[in-house]
Amino acid sequence: MPKDTRPVEVTPASLRERGAIENLFQLYTHDFSENWAGTDLGDVDVEGRFAPYPLDRYWTDSSHTPLLLRIGSQIVGFALLNNESHVLAPVDMNIAEFFVLRKYRRNGVGTAAAHAVFARYSGIWEAAVARKNVFALAFWRRTIGGFPNVMDLTEDDVQTDHWDGPVLRFRVPN
Repeated sequence: MPKDTRPVEVTPASLRERGAIENLFQLYTHDFSENWAGTDLGDVDVEGRFAPYPLDRYWTDSSHTPLLLRIGSQIVGFALLNNESHVLAPVDMNIAEFFVLRKYRRNGVGTAAAHAVFARYSGIWEAAVARKNVFALAFWRRTIGGFPNVMDLTEDDVQTDHWDGPVLRFRVPN
């Protein structure tokens, strides 16, 4: 697929835009549910909906940031950031969740969106990737490594009660 060269805009999601993120989370969870085969996770309720994601802190806690990703006026995804480390080390920004609609994948939109997010916030970053999500790991390795001026990129394999998978840490200078 040819690369989409239209600029990706990243904006903080307002409280009135919360519903858009809640709706997109249904698609995100559907995509992710293939990683839960053979477990009790990822089933829908009697109305055919996945369990809601706990979003309240993204509009009440300054350490949590909800972002919408757009091309022009069209929403193409979201990113949720917080400052919670998976390796118990200081972190300014953690990519808690990142989602791009399938229509916009594999043509540069996800990379452009991630780079736009990184450009908004300097500091120490983490991107933790669930062990079974091998496509996401390849995406984050390529995307972080390709961001101009990224520094101190490391990758740790984490297996704890709270996380199972690789954690990429890096610094975005001012």
